[in-house]
This record gives sequence, structure tokens and C-alpha cells, in this order.
Amino acid sequence: MATRRKAAKAKSRAAAKKSAKKVVALKAKKPAAKAAAGNGHPRPSTKPWGQAGRALDGVRILDFTHVQSGPTCTQLLAYMGADVIKVERPGVGDITRTQLRDVKGQDSLYFTMLNGSKRSITIDSKHPKGKEILDRLVKQCDVLVENFAPGALDRMGLTWEHINKLNPRMIVASVKGFGPGPYEDCKVYENVAQCAGGAASTTGFRDGPPLVTGAQIGDSGTGLHLALGIVSALYQRVRTGRGQKVLCAMQDGVLNLARVKLRDQQRLAHGPLTEYSQYGEGVPFGKATPRAGNDSGGGQPGWIVKCKGWETDPDAYIYFITQAPVWGAICDLIGKPEWKTEPDFATPPARLPRLRLIFDTIEQWTTTKTKFEVMDICNKHDIPVGPILSMKEIAEEQSLRATGTVVEVDHPGRGKYLTVGNPIKLSDSPADVRRSPLLGEHTDEILRKVLGLSDREVAEIKVSGAITAPEKAAKAEAA
Repeated sequence: MATRRKAAKAKSRAAAKKSAKKVVALKAKKPAAKAAAGNGHPRPSTKPWGQAGRALDGVRILDFTHVQSGPTCTQLLAYMGADVIKVERPGVGDITRTQLRDVKGQDSLYFTMLNGSKRSITIDSKHPKGKEILDRLVKQCDVLVENFAPGALDRMGLTWEHINKLNPRMIVASVKGFGPGPYEDCKVYENVAQCAGGAASTTGFRDGPPLVTGAQIGDSGTGLHLALGIVSALYQRVRTGRGQKVLCAMQDGVLNLARVKLRDQQRLAHGPLTEYSQYGEGVPFGKATPRAGNDSGGGQPGWIVKCKGWETDPDAYIYFITQAPVWGAICDLIGKPEWKTEPDFATPPARLPRLRLIFDTIEQWTTTKTKFEVMDICNKHDIPVGPILSMKEIAEEQSLRATGTVVEVDHPGRGKYLTVGNPIKLSDSPADVRRSPLLGEHTDEILRKVLGLSDREVAEIKVSGAITAPEKAAKAEAA
């Protein structure tokens, strides 16, 4: 009996000890449980709006981009708070630093307006120590972005297999001209992409040649697509724990932006495109989506019409849309109240064959007023119009400065310049718009703070030539 009592007491003590451990463990878990609110998500921040950090704080980008498509992408991510480390060739850097220079000896606006809020490190990727630095950076970064010619990254030794082995969480994002197919090895620039993506064939007037647009839909448009792909891959990584490849082809990006023209190509099989002005002029359609001048491309007919001063001002024009719900107000403004009830004008289908006459009549009214007067009058009646704004007018527009769409930054070499801020506004993540870096400006800082190298290691790297340009090349570049 005594033996049984002893065994029971020992069992009781063990159970009590186990229970105590559970209590301690639960207490230790309490703060984490308190921090979460349903489905494991963190509780809403109690910090004031705009002071809870930026959207991409903690994300580090290894930026191997140059010219426009890649830098557009990485600059946008930098504006969102990512730490973007731009890798450049010692003594040379991004080719756009010297292209289209307007201030002698200083980085061009081409470069500064595409590389704000980034850090620059110079590395010779062919140097053994340079390769070692790159490998160490791959381990410390979340995303590698490149827009080299096909195969260039592989020739540097940074194959997907090598990167994935060093850092399985790394996302490798690339801009290429074409996707897999017969043209994937071709080099592509902005206007080539606009042509290959279907934009040029559908831009311009039908009796003129194809035209490219002033908007950089091939380069910057693809950069924006790539940024979305990167953020999506980062989100998926939260769930899977691994990185992946992200590819955006410029041809694909342009086609995505020109999708309504692919829509019209399919509609052609079922008859003429009645909203195109050539329908009302009796001009037959061919086998492909035609160029449509200033036709709106949607269900609401629109056209660019002249305004007061057009004879001397090339931008004294306004885009005018004859939206059906405000047709009556339009008729009253342009002095044609009878069109509200006349069978040839009273309904949208009846108006389609007569668009040229309608817009000629509207233009007789708009030429008596400035584009801003037309806008003020039409907005009171909910008539959709848009003034043709010159780049000078945009640069001087104070409302765009106030919203951070146009930003003035100060550069140590060239002084103040305007750049385009973050076009995406987040209410709890202020944009981080800073000047572009000087070539290699942050090399020392990145080696020490990102890679954690000692003074001795940094000194050895500097002496090795892995981060500096060969003397002859440097002198030639400076000249």
C-alpha cells in the first residue's frame, strides 16, 4: 500500500509540474495571441494614418536594370518603400546617365527621372571579388530585377539555378522584348514594342501611316506590369516560402494596353464598326482594325476639336465626348436645340452616321472659347471633356504638385529638377520620392551595412579593383 501511495504522489507531482509548464507556455504565447486578430492577421495599427511605415518597407531589390523599362519598375517599388540597390558598371553606370545631357558633366534628366529613391553600388561582375559580392547580395535581397538582352544574366553566372540555390526565396523578375517564340532573342526598344504589340497599326488617321504614341507604353508600360508581377510574387511567397521567376514581355504589355483594338478585330467579323467615324462617311472597312484618328474607341463617340487661339497655339484643343445622357445639354450649348427631337439626331444609333457633321458643329462653338472656358461650361452640365494639356502646362500645374504627381527634387550636381512622383496613391503609405543616386554613391554603405563587411574587407575590395573602373576606362569616360 505504501508503495502505491508513493507512486500516486509521484504521479500527482509530475502532473502538477506538467500543468505548470503548460501555464507558463500559455503565458508566453499570450502577447502573440493578443497581437493577432482573427485568421492570424495582425490587429489594425494604432499609429496615425501615414505613419505606420511604407507599403514595401523591409523589401530589398537588387536592381540590374538600365534605360527605361526596368528602371520604371524599380523606381515605383522604391517609391513604395523598397530598398532598391542599383548595380552599375564602375566608371560607366547606366547608359542613360550620359544620354540626352542638358547640363554638362551631370547625370541627364533621362537618368534622374527614372532612378529616384534608389541606392547605387558599382561592381565589376567579371572580377572574381565582384562575383563574390553579387552572390552575397543575392542572399540578402528579396527580388532581382533585370532587363538585359536575352541570355546576358546567364553569361554573368547568375542563372536561375544559381540564384535559387543561393536564395530559394529570391524572386527574379525580367523584362524582355518578346515572350517565348520565334522572336524571343530579338532586341526590342520602345517603338518596336508599340509596333509589335498592335498599338502603331491602330494609331493615326486612316489615310496616313501608322503612328507611335508619345506615351511610353512599351517601356514604362511594361515596367508597371512587371511591378505588379513582383508584388504578386512577394505576396505568394508569404504562403509558399519560395521565390519564382516573373517575366513581362514588352509586346505583351503593349497588347494588354491595346486590348480594345483586339476586341474590335473580332467585332469586324460581324459587320462594320459603327462607332468609327469612317462608318458614317461610307468608307468600307478592311480585314483588320483600322486607324481611327481621334475616335474614342468606346461606346461614347468623341473627337478632338479646336478652341479659341488654335491658329497660334498648337495645344488649343479639347477632347469632346457626346455622351448620350447629356445630349440635350450639348444641343442647347451649341445652338441646336432642334437636334434633341429630330429623328436624325435624337438617338445614339441615328447620330453615328452623322458624327462628322456633329463634331464640326460642336467645333464652331468651341472655337469661340478657350479650352478652359469650354471645360468650365461643360463640367456644369456633366458633359465629359478634357483639355489638351501641353507638358509646359502640366509642369506648372499646382494641383499636380500638391498631390505629389509632379515633384521637385534637389540634385547635388544639376540643382533642382522636376520628376514624376508615384502615380499610385496609398492613404497609409506616403510615397518616398528622393533624388537619383550618383554613380556608386552608396557602394561603401552597402558593403558595410547590407553585407556587414569589416573595414579590412572593404579596403581589400577597393584595392582589388572589383568596384572601381580600370584607370584607362575611367579617364576616357571623364573626357
